[in-house]
Amino acid sequence: MVRRRSLLSLLAAVVVGACAVAPPGLPAPQAIDDAARRAMAQSGANGLAIAVIADGELHHVASFGRRNARGEPLQPHTVMYGASLTKAVFAYTVLQLVDEGRLDLDTTIDRYLAQPLPSYPPDPRSGPWHHLAGDERWRKLTPRILLSHRAGFANFAFLEPDRRLRFHFEPGTRYAYSGEGLILLQFVLERGLGLDLGKEMQRRVFDRFGMRRTSMAWRPDFAANLADGYTRDGQPRPHDERSKVRAAGSMDTTIEDFARFAAGFMRGEGLSAKARAEMVSAQWPITTARQFPSLAPELPPARRRPDLAAGLGVVVFTGPQGPGFFKGGHDDITGNTWVCIERRRRCVVLLANDVRAESAFPGLVEFVLGETGVPWDWEYGR
Repeated sequence: MVRRRSLLSLLAAVVVGACAVAPPGLPAPQAIDDAARRAMAQSGANGLAIAVIADGELHHVASFGRRNARGEPLQPHTVMYGASLTKAVFAYTVLQLVDEGRLDLDTTIDRYLAQPLPSYPPDPRSGPWHHLAGDERWRKLTPRILLSHRAGFANFAFLEPDRRLRFHFEPGTRYAYSGEGLILLQFVLERGLGLDLGKEMQRRVFDRFGMRRTSMAWRPDFAANLADGYTRDGQPRPHDERSKVRAAGSMDTTIEDFARFAAGFMRGEGLSAKARAEMVSAQWPITTARQFPSLAPELPPARRRPDLAAGLGVVVFTGPQGPGFFKGGHDDITGNTWVCIERRRRCVVLLANDVRAESAFPGLVEFVLGETGVPWDWEYGR
């Protein structure tokens, strides 16, 4: 069922109710809609989309507000930037390869490459691996280390003062968020296993779950119903038509599509029970007070959170409802989050084309799921 309502004089909302009766302990669709509107008003965001999964099935999908400066409505099938939610979908893809025996989480990447990593010539489609010449620590890297953000790299090489990739600590010994690490694993899959990551993710994920308006690279048909973004000062910015497949964050998607993936993941589809458990199990403690800057000093042991750890492509935590996981996605004009509680297989997915919406995410997730224990202060630094 699709319902359209005006949201103030400038905003429109499109709501898709996946079921009319709320599962036990979850708000009814109308209450979720009302909470989403309050969240938008609180944050000043122009557009917000929400999906709720219960027992591995879609409970509710809705979108509110506008997708661009012309005031066109944000709809459940509007294409939005997935940002770093891409990393979780990439990890899911990698674990399928593990299930098939084509990749081992603990085999070092040098075993998959035909030549030493630093000897590959510079390529704008991947990372500056030649910067690692003379540092043999790259041979210690494994898919598990890269997926759990323990490579030792900065988030991206271009953020370094001299724009050169380097190790900041011994690989595997601590958590430090690094998109560069996932791009390196993409390079291993493409050069070492001969795969085309965009095609693999299309076949293994997007086609599997009927994600018809999701892709790792720009598609011209997205332009007909596309979300532009809004900065913290409310200025509109055009959607970036990303032409390069990037495991760290090139995915475009819709709230309907990502909800299909989230529900399928909670049902355990596409992965063995062992592989799924690996993805959402604690791989390594997270020992910093905040997620960013990614190379922040570690806290003294007495101040570290025992309930927070790196998973594979996600962050895992333990809260009052038991184990859960989440993954955010952010840039200057985008705010996304995916929060799940393993008990009752429940999730909230939030996609916003206005970065200001992030300030309302904690309250909105708590309204839907109750107190979860998501480490919002670590995620957003407040």
